Parts: sequence; structure tokens; C-alpha cells
Amino acid sequence: MDFVHVPVMMDEVLTGLELRPGGLYVDCTLGGAGHTIAILEQTRPDGRLIALDQDPEAIASARKKLSPYRDRLELIHANFIRLPEVLVQLKIKSVDGVLFDLGVSSYQLDNPARGFSYQHDAPLDMRMNPGQKVTAAEVVNKLPAKELTRIIRDYGEERWASRIVDFIQAERAKRYIKTTGELVELIKKAIPAGARRNGPHPARRTFQALRIAVNRELDILAEAVRGAVHILRSGGRICVITFHSLEDRIIKDLFRELVSPCSCPKDFPVCICGRKKTLKIITAKPIMASVLELERNPRSRSAKLRIAEKL
Repeated sequence: MDFVHVPVMMDEVLTGLELRPGGLYVDCTLGGAGHTIAILEQTRPDGRLIALDQDPEAIASARKKLSPYRDRLELIHANFIRLPEVLVQLKIKSVDGVLFDLGVSSYQLDNPARGFSYQHDAPLDMRMNPGQKVTAAEVVNKLPAKELTRIIRDYGEERWASRIVDFIQAERAKRYIKTTGELVELIKKAIPAGARRNGPHPARRTFQALRIAVNRELDILAEAVRGAVHILRSGGRICVITFHSLEDRIIKDLFRELVSPCSCPKDFPVCICGRKKTLKIITAKPIMASVLELERNPRSRSAKLRIAEKL
């Protein structure tokens, strides 16, 4: 398969970054390179871009796809938590804009071999970086029941988490759960028929939770975005696209913290904590995909874009 991914809210991102020729930008989530190409096109003739991705297949695909831009582009195989380290290695002190397009790419979902989808029977994998050790199969088969329940309940916002884990426990006592298909069948058995009649696929929330846990998506998000804000120049923009409420809450709370960082009691006459305001929020409420985009790309329905500017 080609590494293809339809980027969401393209126009809104390009506007939000306030792109300019000669600027230096970072795409922390290269994926199918849709946003990357657009940024490079908008910043002709001398704009530069650094693109990161932890998936080696994304990097390999982009090397071919982005060859016309190779003089203005750095492709880095790394998780975005390493952005400050990457910039130190490149001897770059600040950038003009940073983009995070979070979540799983269309390619990863649609490629059965990657084990992200509940619609294909495949090895229970879900690693965005195939080089990392922990797979979804290991989480499902080896994690204590209490921790597995917490993951499915908190990361998937699944009301039937305890019951699903009861079924998983009973099954893994007999055999190792190896495939997505086996897990889907267990989830269908665990969730009462009445609860499965309406709403999304019964396995969607559990699969989301496992993917988040395997890739430590929420564990590193705030630190990664904080690091990106730190390396922005004054007036530089950060755009973050989230795809579920847990991610969006983290970004909303972090932006608010960086806008109002003072930790002094409210009745103090002056600030003594010394924490300085870092950001100005551009989007009071997150931007959502337009009706036209939703028709073209249904996967954009849960996307939320938040934008802030470095002071």
C-alpha cells in the first residue's frame, strides 16, 4: 500500500500558521505528507520545513513523494517528544510555526497488517513505530485486569470496560489472544446486544484505548506540545489537531496554563511565583471541519483545531 492520508482542515491550518516565504516550520506528524507539501508550497521559494514521524513507512514514502523539495526539507524518523533534541542536533534555536496532527493515519487504519482496525482480522499490533517492543497483544494478554480496565474505561471512555475485561480474562486463561478479529468477537460477546444496536462499532472505543496505551499518546502529549511552544519564536504559531476529547482536553488545559501561568493565591496583591505568560490563544473555541469537508472526508468529523501564538 502507498502511505496515503487525507489531511484535515488544510486551509484552516495554513491560515492558522500564518505562513510566510523564508519561514522555518515543523510538521511533527508527517503521515502522508499532505500538510507538509502544502506548507512547502505556501512558503516558496525559500521556506524550510522539518517533518517528524515515528513510523518508518511514512518516512520512506515521503522521501520519494517529497524529492522535489529536498533542498528545503529535513525528514526525521522520531517521535515528536524528541523535537527539542532534534532541533539541537540541527543547530536550530527557534522556528516560525509548529503543527501537530494527532491520531492514527488513514494508511495505518486501512493497512490490515498494522493491526489498528477492528474491521480487518490481523495480528493485534497497533504500534505506530514497529520498532518499539510493546504491542496491543501484549497489553491485552499480560496487563493486570485492573490496569486493563482503567485503560479501556479512561482512554476509550467505554462504559462496558469491566465486562469486556472479564471476557478477555476468561479467554486469555485458555489461550493467547493473537488477532484483532479474536478481540472483536470477545468485545461483541461482552457488550449486551441492546447496547450494540445503536452508535459506533462496539469495538471502536476499546481499540482506541489500546492504541493510545500502546503508543503512549496521552502520556507524552503535554510535554511534547510544551517543548514545541518553547522553541517557537516570538509571534510564531502552534496548531494542534485532535481527534478525541481526551487529547483536546489536554491541549485546552495546557494552552490555558501557558496563557495564565501564575500559581499565586488570588488574594495576593502581586505575583511572587515569577511565572510568565507564554501564549496568546487565537481560537477561543476549537475550529471544526466544514460541512463540505465532512462530505469529502467523514474521518474529519471528530477533528478539532486549536491555535495559539507565542508572545
